[in-house]
Amino acid sequence: MGCSASEVSNSLSQNPQYTVTPLSSSSTLNQQPNSNRRPKRDYRIDTNEIIQNFLLIWLDENIDESSDDYLNSIEQLRRTINTIEIFHDTNECIDYMSQVQNEKSFLIISGALCESVVSRIHDTIQLHSIYVFCQKQEKYEEWAKNWSKVKGIFTEITSVCDAVRQSARQCDQDDIGITGVSSLNQIEPSFMYTQLLKEIILEIDFDEQKEIKDLVEQNIMMATIPTLQENNLESIYLIWLDAVVDQSQENIDAQQQIRSIINHLKTFQNIQDCEKYINQISKDDRILLIVSGQLGQEIVPRIHHNRQIFSIYVYCMNKAKNEEWAKHFPKIKGIITELNDLLNQIQLDHFKRIENKVDEPFIINISKFNNNYNNNIIDKSTKELNGEFLYSQLLMDCLLRMKSNLTDKNEFINLCKKFYENNSKELNLIKEFEKNYSSNQVLWWYTRDSFIYRLLNKALRIQNIDLLYLFRFIIYDIEKQLKLYQCSSSIRVYRGQLMSIDELNQLKNSIGEYISINSFLSTSLNRQQAIKFLNEYNFSHNLQKILFEIDANPYINNLKSFANISSKSFYSNEQEILFMFGSIFRLINIKQDNNGIWIIQMILSNHNNENLKILYDNIKNEYIDINNEISLLSFGNILYQMGKYDLAEKYFQRLLKDLSNNHDDISKCYYSLGVLALIKDNYDLSLNYHEKSLKLLKPNDSRLADSYHCIACIYQKKEYFKNALEYYNKALNIWYNKFGEDYYQIADCLSNMGCLYEKEENYSKALEYHQKALKIRKKLLPKDHSDFGASYNNIGNIYLYLHEYDLALENYEYSLKIKIKSLPIQHSSIATTLENIGLVYEEKKSFEKSLEYYKKAANIFRETFSSNHTNMIDIEQSIKRISSILESQILTTYF
Repeated sequence: MGCSASEVSNSLSQNPQYTVTPLSSSSTLNQQPNSNRRPKRDYRIDTNEIIQNFLLIWLDENIDESSDDYLNSIEQLRRTINTIEIFHDTNECIDYMSQVQNEKSFLIISGALCESVVSRIHDTIQLHSIYVFCQKQEKYEEWAKNWSKVKGIFTEITSVCDAVRQSARQCDQDDIGITGVSSLNQIEPSFMYTQLLKEIILEIDFDEQKEIKDLVEQNIMMATIPTLQENNLESIYLIWLDAVVDQSQENIDAQQQIRSIINHLKTFQNIQDCEKYINQISKDDRILLIVSGQLGQEIVPRIHHNRQIFSIYVYCMNKAKNEEWAKHFPKIKGIITELNDLLNQIQLDHFKRIENKVDEPFIINISKFNNNYNNNIIDKSTKELNGEFLYSQLLMDCLLRMKSNLTDKNEFINLCKKFYENNSKELNLIKEFEKNYSSNQVLWWYTRDSFIYRLLNKALRIQNIDLLYLFRFIIYDIEKQLKLYQCSSSIRVYRGQLMSIDELNQLKNSIGEYISINSFLSTSLNRQQAIKFLNEYNFSHNLQKILFEIDANPYINNLKSFANISSKSFYSNEQEILFMFGSIFRLINIKQDNNGIWIIQMILSNHNNENLKILYDNIKNEYIDINNEISLLSFGNILYQMGKYDLAEKYFQRLLKDLSNNHDDISKCYYSLGVLALIKDNYDLSLNYHEKSLKLLKPNDSRLADSYHCIACIYQKKEYFKNALEYYNKALNIWYNKFGEDYYQIADCLSNMGCLYEKEENYSKALEYHQKALKIRKKLLPKDHSDFGASYNNIGNIYLYLHEYDLALENYEYSLKIKIKSLPIQHSSIATTLENIGLVYEEKKSFEKSLEYYKKAANIFRETFSSNHTNMIDIEQSIKRISSILESQILTTYF
């Protein structure tokens, strides 16, 4: 893990013909951009000592923001939750809450407003807890019993603060970090890091001498399970909309029976709340809807087109009355008047869905390796980017290299019991698994209709790293079995699938490219069976019938495993060929047959792109030890490199709890936590971590330089430049003496010193240091490493200060090209360069283009930073500034 005050990204891409234009002698070295904005250096560090991805909302019409009580309360609350929003207006507050997507929110509300507001926002997915602050506690206690998210009625603000802090910390521990994938074009993880993390998770080593009980009790991951009743770890949702759905014992009993078929059940009594909930669910999940005839006639036309809606059941008293309108909606599977018939139909359709899998969520990564760079690539699907492909592969490799032990099974079982605590059928299966599971039965368990298949496939699809970490012993066992029963001859297999027109067109535009599927891929040797499954479905024109036709030759080197698992499957009569997740295929051809089925021809591939392999091996080798294994410390570092700073911090904190007091990795943990704290602008905390790390190192340990380097970055960020230079030089002296001049961290340090001289407006010296750093990186790093993106970004900054806008833009665009090739598309380093390009266009008075790039940068920053982070504040101000200019221009032109 590197530390820098410059942008030291994780990509290296260098064009041998590309040269940095030197400063001309006529350049004015102390000029500033006209916008009073400074370009962003490429920052490499970022984490937060307070709880991240949590938001506190305070709604009170009469709150006095100037009172001492209020100011003291805010100070207390900010020690736990940094993002606090105050509202006096109810409608503004509710509108704001409806737009919150990636943050858990806590609401403090006055007694005067609670009864009218809570009923409107209680079922909002992101709302975690409600605290009523009032003068008369007894007035609201009876009312509060009807609202599960109301955590208390308080008359003292200090009590509210204490309750919020306690809930926030518990929620932070309970949050497993599920990242919703809202569409095929918004997959969260990147493809290369996914591969390395796959290796790590299956190879991570622990101290097996510790008692299982102790490990489970102190296991942070068990505390990071989300609020399981509110977050669905499966892909299937069942929603029941009926004005009287909860008002009869018969319906309540039926709900319990349905949960034995589909675990996640949500009931609604009005259309507005139901429709809002449906629209919040990812398009890659699937919804079964039960609806009354009266409400169905109104809501079905509004939601039938939604990709996530799979089946609709109209449960009514008058079948004939509803048949006429229902016939226009092919997703309606039946109009049913008897409850038993409804349950039987849902059960039958569920078994059919398990058998044919044609509308199972199906995420594809596409890797394009052409040299036609296009700035608009940032708007394209994340699955078209080399960086995504690269990091997805790395993540998967990590999973497979992290060792597991007996504790893993206990952790995994505890999670499953918690998630299915109200599902007796699934709990019985979990008990059976706990008692009887062995590694040679893993395929039998995976192919069974049980929690294993449902939880694992969604975790793989959305790259839920916390959950995959717990699943790693299952993943390891599956890979072992696939290798053991690997097919010994070439085969052709088939997979039926339903896809949207957009998904199909994306594949049509990718003929000749490599694709990877983020889950285990189940296929069949029986072509007719696959077609039969497809023809059983009658869907709207928006969904296309697809038949994948895959050729696989086991004699090609470095392929992922694939095996005929029929003899090991729960369904032994199926001719099933299972491919290891992360398998790579070459897309050969797409054509439509006479029956309207699209035939997609692919071959299993090893993906032999040489540039990608060099970069992949370089990054992987940074983390693999001499035993070809990866530790939990390395796992955290990989997460850091991916830009997943909160997750990285979580694993470093976990490791600190697990390590003995004298373990060598403790100093490394403190160092890494210090880097993360610096990224989040928490300078004092960062300094504290580095001081702890330094105390554990011997005077001759070269790792002293790592912390000296980061301490220099802290002083530089605080603009104590003399102190910063002192620590940079202390680090350089150690590295020069230990490693000589050509050492990659020396390049980082020189680059950061260049940024320091830039802040001192000594631009010629700044450029000199950036070029020195670039020279070292060219000697040491592979062609497509992200650190080159950092170098060119920082060089672009110098030209921007000198008003040499074309040179600045040339460097920024080259930096962006490198980063897109070598980093996850949501990495904050990419946003840094996008923001700088926006600044160039602002200086050139190209305001529409400037706004375009600022908005792109803001979209990425929102994925990483809280709203009060410096990067977010700066980019939002830029968007407002340019929007105001454009509005003024429109008004001037109009009048």
